[in-house]
Amino acid sequence: MTAEFTGRHVLAEFGGVDADLCNDVTRLETALRESLDAAGVTICDMVHKQFEPQGVTILALLSESHASIHTYPESGDIFVDVFTCGTRGDGADKAAEFLRAALAPERVRISTVCRGKAGHRVVEPVGPGLTRTWELSEVLVDTRTEYQHLLIGRTDQGISLFSDDDRQSTEFSQLTYHEALMVPAFVLAEKLDNVLIIGSGEGVASRMAVTAGANRVDHVDIDRTAVELCAEHLPYGYTPAELAEASTGTGPIRVHFADGWDFLARAASNGDRYDVIVIDLPDERPEQAQHNRLYETEFLQRCRDLLAPGGVLAAQAGCATMWRNETLRRSWQRFHEQFETVVHYGSDEHEWSFLFGLVERIDEPVAGMVDRLATLPYRPRTIDGPALRRGSIEPYALRAEARTPS
Repeated sequence: MTAEFTGRHVLAEFGGVDADLCNDVTRLETALRESLDAAGVTICDMVHKQFEPQGVTILALLSESHASIHTYPESGDIFVDVFTCGTRGDGADKAAEFLRAALAPERVRISTVCRGKAGHRVVEPVGPGLTRTWELSEVLVDTRTEYQHLLIGRTDQGISLFSDDDRQSTEFSQLTYHEALMVPAFVLAEKLDNVLIIGSGEGVASRMAVTAGANRVDHVDIDRTAVELCAEHLPYGYTPAELAEASTGTGPIRVHFADGWDFLARAASNGDRYDVIVIDLPDERPEQAQHNRLYETEFLQRCRDLLAPGGVLAAQAGCATMWRNETLRRSWQRFHEQFETVVHYGSDEHEWSFLFGLVERIDEPVAGMVDRLATLPYRPRTIDGPALRRGSIEPYALRAEARTPS
């Protein structure tokens, strides 16, 4: 087999590492060796140099390429460099993460460079045994933040955003997605003064809420780096100037770089109430994932308790296709457990389903939503009355499941 001229090059900077550890060549070499072994790469040889009066360099020669660390005990800083050739696996990324855990730095900055002929490609998992490949003509950002691997690049759908290899939005489809998430909530809520958005780091949803008439939008996202990079590089959502203003809280949008769970607790203690709450996060995983807790029952309950009378909780709820609908079924069940009124919306032209819940019971909510659509200050470009009616019909599998006796 001919080797492919491609690879992943991970560059990391660890700050706030214990000074003694930074100067301990034995412990550092052990940490590097164990991290590389755990990542599944093959060590051919390892050499080191102890400098005077302090500092260590360690170099590992790998079958896949190389790895190195360079330490600065006087400041507690370490440079890490891991390069693995070939298209298979993510050994460089894993090795850097294992080393991070071993060295316990206080501050971390990690970036990944795709190198070679086939480096600008994202293989997105779609379902069991099914993937979707995105070809990138240019990579604008490829970095590992504290919370995710973030990639922004040019695809045939324009500038596109990926998180942990999942497509989050593209220039071509982002308006269809965000209108499907936001517009049904706008026309279902009794009023639209205060809006809370959890996730949705691009900023499109926040701007849309203000245009629709919201006087106050609290936008909560845990990943400051991701939000700032989106504002810098995406041609949709916040501009850097808008994000700077929102970060100071001087306008209608107030950005809070915080964990959504913690923000809900503070909002509850402050007595805050919202007319619309939006949950827009990376997709819930069928398997265990840290962010899954922000889709589950207790989190929905906390959101429900912060709704003003007539308020609406909106959430991206998974996909209706039969090969990846497990998370939609979960969300559908949770919403029906928590809310008297649940409205489904599936876009004509996008793969995701969205759910909208009200504490109060409304027997025929969609007719009123269609009527309000004509008077909404925000004028949607991808949703009209017929689309709203059609999209409110829940997928057959969910309706059939509801009719089946438990």
